Amino acid sequence: MIRFLFLLSVFFAIINAQRCPTIISRSQWGGRNPTCRTRLSTPVANVVIHHTEGAFCNSQSTCSAQVRNIQNYHMNTQKWCDIGYNFLIGEDGQVYEGRGWTTVGAHARSFNSKSIGISFIGSFTNRAPNSAALNVARQLIACGVPRNSIRRNYSLKGHRNVNPTSCPGNSLYRVIQGWPNFRA
Repeated sequence: MIRFLFLLSVFFAIINAQRCPTIISRSQWGGRNPTCRTRLSTPVANVVIHHTEGAFCNSQSTCSAQVRNIQNYHMNTQKWCDIGYNFLIGEDGQVYEGRGWTTVGAHARSFNSKSIGISFIGSFTNRAPNSAALNVARQLIACGVPRNSIRRNYSLKGHRNVNPTSCPGNSLYRVIQGWPNFRA
């Protein structure tokens, strides 16, 4: 019986791992080293959705360039120690590692230490991200639960739900309102 339960747990771990999207690592997109890191206490209770504003991207090369630009803005202009988001989503259907699963972000004041911040690359006020981007974002969130990075009963929020801002843009905000666990 113990062996059966062990095999069953391995089977579910494999199934859950298959739901995890490929994540483009910091070294793959050409990220700079952070100047500080604070460990994130997981699993977190919240997932906060953002958009980066500015240009969108639809290939790994253009998305990597955009992520580098965002990191440079956050580190050089904002004087943060790294890119603010835990993950970024491109319209190439790829996830780009920001601070990752284990480091506190700088994306939503008062929620940074209790959330994973996921930002869609581009401006999504007048249009929603494409289906490739939306699908991979949902896969990423689903992946975070069995890996114990996100609580099973997490709350999904738009940035505007936790800070006074128009982020993540009206069109993207309308989309995420229909996602599981959305709570304004």
